[in-house]
Amino acid sequence: MTGQGACIPAVLVFAGLDPSGGAGIAADLGAIAAQGAHALPVVTALTVQDHNRVYDIVPVDCSLLARQAQALIDSVAIGAVKLGIPGSRANAEAIAALIAQLRQRDPALPVVLDPVLASGHGDALSRGDALAALAPLLAVATLVVPNLREAQALGRLMCPHVLVTGGHGDGPHVVNRWHGGEHEQEWRWPRLPGEFHGSGCTLAAAIAARLALGESMQDALERGQSYTHQSLAQSFSIGAGQRIPQRLPSLL
Repeated sequence: MTGQGACIPAVLVFAGLDPSGGAGIAADLGAIAAQGAHALPVVTALTVQDHNRVYDIVPVDCSLLARQAQALIDSVAIGAVKLGIPGSRANAEAIAALIAQLRQRDPALPVVLDPVLASGHGDALSRGDALAALAPLLAVATLVVPNLREAQALGRLMCPHVLVTGGHGDGPHVVNRWHGGEHEQEWRWPRLPGEFHGSGCTLAAAIAARLALGESMQDALERGQSYTHQSLAQSFSIGAGQRIPQRLPSLL
């Protein structure tokens, strides 16, 4: 148990609000807490969605987003940053500027980006060009965690680390591949039946939390994937369609 004098590592999170509680900020809060870190959630966009489809998205005003984050940056030691959908290009630019500010304090600050271009059904998750909106965030990311479709759309990435996840592939195993300079590694996880809402958010948030705890990139990737696979294996249903990962370790 953490004593009163100890500080729990904090992860600054920028992501959208999913009313179904399956993805976005809701997923990040649970996944980060499960690693023993604390999430500082800044909402980038409000969405109209359930656990299967996205019907509308309204970006938060970029100046309000910046003010929310600045209050936290001024008072809390940030151990890592996790990025989900920015909602708009203006928000992405504001977030990139905040990260530049944080890196003046800590040049090695890890930034994990889940580069969501659309929902699993292809529904838009950004106002305007989703790929263009991500560009400022790709430029500041330490680690990008795209699925196979996103990796194909993004093309060659110049960030230090990329973990391409194989959930959209075929075969009895999900194959995740890490590319990190001279580091190359492949993980194989048994493919689970069904579809899941918020699996990418869960993985990226868990990795960010492990990095905030001071783990190496390799250990953070290993433990983040193991936790996510367990969360999916114990997923639950809130209605027909995609299942929700069980992110609370006490219920696993």
